[in-house]
Amino acid sequence: MRLPALLAALLPLAAGVAFVSLAAPAWAQPIANPIATFAGLDKITGRITRFDVYIDETVLFGALELTPRACYSRPPTESQRVSAFLEVDQRSLTGTSKRIFTGWMFADSPALNAVDHAVYDVWLIECKTSTDVPPPDAR
Repeated sequence: MRLPALLAALLPLAAGVAFVSLAAPAWAQPIANPIATFAGLDKITGRITRFDVYIDETVLFGALELTPRACYSRPPTESQRVSAFLEVDQRSLTGTSKRIFTGWMFADSPALNAVDHAVYDVWLIECKTSTDVPPPDAR
């Protein structure tokens, strides 16, 4: 088969692939939320605590300082993929802090990017637009 004949034979196939790729669903932009909900496990006591944190607010969970920088969800019409960008510092007895985690957490895959700590586990539950916890500037 000559090259022009081969190209002519493959042209309908290429057009079909292009049509199928154009028919793929368009994904909406993630929704930025002002509040991230986390759960934390104290491995010594076995106690699980659920807490809300405002974006760019730092909270203390045990010896860990958690600061979420972003919390994204998807519209209700799409499959939920909740993610948060988080910075975690460990506070020492002398009052100094050392960064032990910086990265994305995913609510549907808590073990994917977990905080690796001997005493505490922290994972993302959800992103929210409101909470009963007053904002940091109102305290």
